[in-house]
Amino acid sequence: MTSETPRHSVSVTGVVVRPEDGKVLVIKRADDGRWVPPGGVLELNETPEQCVVREVREETGIEVKPIRLTGVYKNMNLGVVSLCFLCEPVCGELQTSNESTIVTWLTSKEAIARCPEARGVRISDAFSKDGPHVRAHDGKAIIN
Repeated sequence: MTSETPRHSVSVTGVVVRPEDGKVLVIKRADDGRWVPPGGVLELNETPEQCVVREVREETGIEVKPIRLTGVYKNMNLGVVSLCFLCEPVCGELQTSNESTIVTWLTSKEAIARCPEARGVRISDAFSKDGPHVRAHDGKAIIN
């Protein structure tokens, strides 16, 4: 018997902060040109922490260490739940991938300004001492 109930997808987001200057790692996506923190879909055989390490490395060339969960975000239109982790860089050199046309370090203010609200809030939440935060959005704007 198959269920007619739609399924959720789970993804991760890595807010990678350089300890020496507080700059945030962001990418310009190849598919839609939006600026976002790196991340992607959780595979069945990996933990959320393993996924954020893999996704950040694949999209940016930077190896990271997850520090803490900072938020849970649900795209109400797509049914995607994203777990956001504050991460620190361990090693690696910036490089683009088939998913990123630009990879760079920006101040948190610059990064938040370039990202859609639903992605920028993940950066501000990662810098917050409260949390983890739980928010819903429509793919662009926060709705709660």
